[in-house]
Amino acid sequence: MFGMSLAAFTQFHVVLSLVGIAAGLLIVVGMWKSERMPYTTALFLATTILTSVTGFFFPFVKIGPPHIFGVISLVLLVFTLLGLYRYRLAGRWRATYVVTAIIALYLNSFVGVVQAFLKIPALHALAPQGNEPPFAVAQGLLLVLFVVAGVLAVRRFRPVA
Repeated sequence: MFGMSLAAFTQFHVVLSLVGIAAGLLIVVGMWKSERMPYTTALFLATTILTSVTGFFFPFVKIGPPHIFGVISLVLLVFTLLGLYRYRLAGRWRATYVVTAIIALYLNSFVGVVQAFLKIPALHALAPQGNEPPFAVAQGLLLVLFVVAGVLAVRRFRPVA
């Protein structure tokens, strides 16, 4: 894949994802403070888009949840990009930008939690099938945190041009 071994490509994909999540968390905090953070936002958008795109280059036999999440994320990010760069957060595009960016970040974080339970031995021991209570609690808490973060961001993000 792109001249890389599968292991190197996987590492590249993981780094993109982690950078996207970190940048996304920073812009959510920025939204709470009504700060634009253009460079961090661009980093979040680029790495999140690349995370979704590179996910399609892994070998697979059938379409699964990661592919569906990737498609949903990319569709959401079209609206995020339109709201921010085409419509410059005017009118309802401000809320559209905030909501779609946060949902895209949530989807990336959701997959991150799934991967953590698959790859980190202590977490995997708690939920080897991925459907046990510790996994459900972790994903439930993640969802609640993102809903609260999103509501706060929509209410507070009023950037000055």
